[in-house]
Amino acid sequence: MQRDEIPPGTLYLLILKTLARYGVLHGYEIANSIQQSSDEVLQVEEGSLYPALQRMLIKGWVTAEWGVTAGNRRARYYKLTAAGRKRLAVEVSQFERVMGAITRVIQTT
Repeated sequence: MQRDEIPPGTLYLLILKTLARYGVLHGYEIANSIQQSSDEVLQVEEGSLYPALQRMLIKGWVTAEWGVTAGNRRARYYKLTAAGRKRLAVEVSQFERVMGAITRVIQTT
């Protein structure tokens, strides 16, 4: 199956929504959840995911703690904060607004 790039400006939205849905996850689980939820269409690359998570930590949208995976590996586990939940609502609203506008343009005859 063909995989597509994550649309520009939607990575925060996808990460925030994934954490809101599943709770505390490490990076690989976040990327895997996005891929599975998108029916294998979207793939988040490590080179995009971890810098985004770092920026989200700085903004206070997520917190992180070190832990151990089921495979006995050290990993950083991320959790949504109250500020992250508020940001998720903003991201969803902006996305819906843009998608509505794009839909209107492509449906114009």
